[in-house]
Amino acid sequence: MTIKQTFLGAVTVAAFGFAGAASAQDQQFITIGTGGVTGVYYPTGGAICRLVNINRSEHGIRCSVESTGGSVYNTRTIRQGELDFGIVQSDVQAAGLNGTGAFEADGAYEGLRALFSVHPEPMHLMVRADSGIETVEDLRGMKVNIANPGSGTRVLAETVLRYYGVSPDEFAVAAELKSSEQSAALCDGNIDATIWAAGLPNGSSQEATSTCDVNIIALEGPAIDTLLAENTAYAAATIPGGMYPGNEDDIASWGPKATFVTSADTPDDVVYAVVSGVFDNFDDFKRLHPAFARLSQDEMITDGLTAELHPGAAQYYREQGWME
Repeated sequence: MTIKQTFLGAVTVAAFGFAGAASAQDQQFITIGTGGVTGVYYPTGGAICRLVNINRSEHGIRCSVESTGGSVYNTRTIRQGELDFGIVQSDVQAAGLNGTGAFEADGAYEGLRALFSVHPEPMHLMVRADSGIETVEDLRGMKVNIANPGSGTRVLAETVLRYYGVSPDEFAVAAELKSSEQSAALCDGNIDATIWAAGLPNGSSQEATSTCDVNIIALEGPAIDTLLAENTAYAAATIPGGMYPGNEDDIASWGPKATFVTSADTPDDVVYAVVSGVFDNFDDFKRLHPAFARLSQDEMITDGLTAELHPGAAQYYREQGWME
């Protein structure tokens, strides 16, 4: 759904509870593309919409969230004009802007614009405890979920496998499950392992580790060192010990950051309203999900952003004195 304007008559106004000046104006509807409902993208979009909608009687914007296939889908669908905003991995943002990786056939998307970054997204290599898998190389001959096409996780899975010299063709099964499907498949024995990235903590990992015996494998060593040296959109990360049942020690990992993007065609006042909704209520935003607890404004307006800032966001940041 793209930005739409429709006149709300008195009955509709009453039904939605709009009051004041905005009730007599056309209302704008915006949609945020997220990811699977068990990941962190979906509640992140929900948190943003919740804060935007608090002041909808003033700015006339109503925000809704759509569960989607993830980062690549969101970037492509914003470009097609079918989504207004989207949450995408920092590496996918860079690839979309430059027309590389999953977007090689699409070409560079010069109209992609950034608003801010959100939480880090460590890679999770979750394996059945009885699978005998201890390293990425051990995935050969196993049933492995490499995530659904169109997701940022699929890009990351293909990246880490490439640096370890492992091909999906070497798996007994290369499953393409969504994040909402992977936990059940792992615990039912339909797959031996699943690779995915998500903020901490996340529902899918909690579901899997609470339902059956699952180990999370460390991702570190020479292959990861080379990966990070050659891909500046990623950074080392840690999954804290005790966060998930059966995994009591800190687990070394790596990953991108989640970022919030839109199109250059999105009106400045709409972007300004979205950004101000988050940062004017920043303490409330940080309480809406555990993954947001350590966020800071300074990092959010710079880290992981390859695309140019949207003018509506830049205006707000300048007014706050956060940038020149």
